[in-house]
Amino acid sequence: MKRQPFARRIAVAFTLMTAIIGGVFSLSFVYVAHYVERYLVSNSLDKTLDRVLDDVQQGRPPRLDYDMVFFASDHPGYAIPENLAAARVGFNEFRDYWAYVREKDGQRYILLEDQYEFESHERVMLGVLAAALLLSIVGAWALGGLMARKVMVPVSRLAEAVRDLDPSHPPDAPLARDYADDEVGRLAAAFDDALRGLNRAMERERLFTSDVSHELRTPLMIVATSCELLESAELPPHARERVDRIARAAREMRNLVETFLMLARAAPQGQGSLPEPPARASSVADDLERDGKRPDASAADPGAGVDLATAASAQSRRWAESIRAKGLDFEVVEKEKDGARYNAAFLNTVLGNLLRNALHYTDHGGIRLVLDADGFCVEDSGIGIAEAERDRVFQAFVRGSDARGEGLGLGLSLVKRICEHEGWRIALETPAGGGSRFRVKL
Repeated sequence: MKRQPFARRIAVAFTLMTAIIGGVFSLSFVYVAHYVERYLVSNSLDKTLDRVLDDVQQGRPPRLDYDMVFFASDHPGYAIPENLAAARVGFNEFRDYWAYVREKDGQRYILLEDQYEFESHERVMLGVLAAALLLSIVGAWALGGLMARKVMVPVSRLAEAVRDLDPSHPPDAPLARDYADDEVGRLAAAFDDALRGLNRAMERERLFTSDVSHELRTPLMIVATSCELLESAELPPHARERVDRIARAAREMRNLVETFLMLARAAPQGQGSLPEPPARASSVADDLERDGKRPDASAADPGAGVDLATAASAQSRRWAESIRAKGLDFEVVEKEKDGARYNAAFLNTVLGNLLRNALHYTDHGGIRLVLDADGFCVEDSGIGIAEAERDRVFQAFVRGSDARGEGLGLGLSLVKRICEHEGWRIALETPAGGGSRFRVKL
């Protein structure tokens, strides 16, 4: 019953109340009618028997109604049948007749009355009573449904208003203003309070994300500029390798900063939408473009559009060395080509986080990045994710029982948030051979 709609529960309660009250009334009526019947018939037979005995004692034939029979133990013409010999003194009710028994001076007298006609009327009365009870229950169900719909109108209207609300843009007027000061009005006021609290929390998160991201851009620009100056200098091979690693890390961090900025600034976008990127400082990618060199896709303008193959190629080059250095196989398979263009920062962040996650939790076998016409999947032969933890794996600060390293459990949460923002869909699957497969539909 708890899973039924509230309006139906009101109708059922109303019907049950009617059925219980009507049933109690009907049973009470039947009981009272039966009691009254016994009392009236008993008195009537008692008086009639007095008259009959008076007639018999005076030698007259007993005056009986057409549906009555008289028996007496001291009159041969009125011999008592064997089946009535054991009847108790007083009123008796049998299937087809009533019997009133009296004992006087050691003699036994019995007066019978046929109750067929009375029982016929009684059955009609009980049938009418049952029909009335049934009709009242049916009417209660219909009336209860109508009343439930009327009662639920303000609740349904409030539910629609809450469902249409955008937490980031609260309504100009509070919801409670449109409702009376009753339970629904108090519920609307509670929604207003919760919405205001949620809006303040979202605003704090948005300001924190944008402020932190904005403040990180200055040190990132210094790191990128320093790497650029070091790359133009004569360096030994091992030093140049370290500078390249610093430059790649700076580019990745810059992409993350831009990603956080766009998530903080923009409302959720539809498929393929490209929110306007915030103003940014000059980066290594800008100078590579000015020098006529082809920049890495991960260093491109984070707000610009990029196709799936280009982003996958860039992320593959980024992670292939680390994957193979761990002794794992790495394969990129392009089953079908996806010509659409997507937000570069978001797509690179999703690809990079999923590949890094696969590398982190895979000790043997390999990792595959498979590109389709409408998305991609990252598949690994690692330790997998337990069935009980799959529903929580995309929540922030949630790490599985086999968590490794010093991570905070934010990578997959960020991936999920980006997918929701862009209208993408991400699903966790388990390959037949074990491991994990994260499938993203763009």
